[in-house]
Amino acid sequence: MGVSFPPHDDDATDDSLDELALLVDTAGADVVGRLTQRRPAPDPATYVGRGKVEEILERAEELDCDTVVFDDELSPAQQANLERLLGRSAIDRTAVILDIFAQNAHSQEGVAQVQLAMFRYRLPRLRGRGRSLSQQAGGIGARRGPGETQLEIDRRRITRQIHKLTADLRAVARTRATQRKARGRSALRHVVVVGYTNAGKSTLLNRLTDAGVLVEDRLFATLDATTRRLELPGGETILCTDTVGFVRKLPHQLVEAFRGTLEVVHEADVVLHVVDGSAVDPDGCIAAVREVLTSIGADLDEELLVFNKSDLGPGAARQAADHPGSVAISAATGEGIDELLRRIGDRLRALTQPVELFVPYARGDVIAALHRSGEVLSERAGEGGITVSARLDERVAGRFAEFAAESRS
Repeated sequence: MGVSFPPHDDDATDDSLDELALLVDTAGADVVGRLTQRRPAPDPATYVGRGKVEEILERAEELDCDTVVFDDELSPAQQANLERLLGRSAIDRTAVILDIFAQNAHSQEGVAQVQLAMFRYRLPRLRGRGRSLSQQAGGIGARRGPGETQLEIDRRRITRQIHKLTADLRAVARTRATQRKARGRSALRHVVVVGYTNAGKSTLLNRLTDAGVLVEDRLFATLDATTRRLELPGGETILCTDTVGFVRKLPHQLVEAFRGTLEVVHEADVVLHVVDGSAVDPDGCIAAVREVLTSIGADLDEELLVFNKSDLGPGAARQAADHPGSVAISAATGEGIDELLRRIGDRLRALTQPVELFVPYARGDVIAALHRSGEVLSERAGEGGITVSARLDERVAGRFAEFAAESRS
C-alpha cells in the first residue's frame, strides 16, 4: 500500500512500491497485489482514512492475503487501528527491512546491531493482547491490590535488553577505535566503498582484492563490513573497506544501530560511492545514500562516484558522462577497473608530498619500506647509494627524514 503526499507524484510512489515489492520478496513473502492513494497528509488514526481501509479490506479478502505492507512507517496507534479494522497483520517498510537485516546478520556485532534496532522499533509498539497481558495481583491479604501488567514487564525487559546491547556495542566501538589507531600508525591510506543495496559493492571489493565476500543478486546480501589490502598500479598499498548497503527510507533505528560501523567513512581518504548504472532512478539512489552519509556527519568532499554494471547497457556510461569526474565500470567483467584504480591513485597522490631521499646500498630495507609506504617515482643509482624520488604521506615522511637528500649536502 503506497500513498502519494505532496510534492511526490504517482511515478515516485510506483518506483518506491517496486522497491518495496523486492524487499518483501527478499524477506520471504509473496506479493499478491498493490494499492495506491493520494492524500494531502496522513490520517492520524489509520494513515489512509476509513474509506481506504474498507477498500484494502475488500481487496485483501478477495486475494486471501494475510499481511498488508505499507510503504511508509506507521505510528504505533495507526498500526494497532489498522490491524483491528483489517483483521490481519499490518506492517510497514521499516518492519520488512528489519526482518531482512535479522536474516542476513551473521557476525556478533551485526546481530547485536540488528537486535538493538528491532527492540527500539518494537518498544513503543507493545500493546495488550487479551488476558495474557491482564494485571497480576500484588500485596498481602486485605491489602492485596493490582500489580504490574504483563505489558509493563515486557516493556521493562526490552528496555534492559536495549541497555545491554548498547553497552555491548559501545565496547565493540572501543575495540574498533583501537584498530583504527593501529591502522593510522601503519600510515596506509583508506578507501571506503558505500552505495545503494545491490549496487555491486561486494562484487567490486572481490574484483579489487579477491576478498571472497558473498555476492548475490538480492537486497542486503551482506551486512558485515570487510576490510582488505589493495595494491595500486603505482605500488602503493592501501586498505579497502566494504560497508552495509543503503536503501530509500532506511529506518532511523538501523542508522543509529549501525552508526559505529559507518564511522569508518569518517576516516576515509576516498569514498567510492558505487551506483547501479542500470537502475531506473540512479539519481534517487545517489540522493538516498548521501542523505544517510550526511546524517552521520560524513564528509562528501572525498566522494568518487562509480557507476557500475556497464555490461548491462549504456546506462552506466551515460550517467558517468552526466556526472563529471565519475567513472563507469563493470565489477563483474573488469571493464573500467584500470581507470578506477588510476582515479583512486590520483586522489591519494594529491594528499601526498614529493620528497627526494638518498638511501645507502646497504639499506635495502628502507627501499622496500618506501615502496610499501608510498609511490616511488624514480630510483637513480649513484656513488654510495640510490637517490629515490617518492610521494609520501605526511604522516610517514618523518620516518625517512634521516635519508633526506637535503640533509646529506
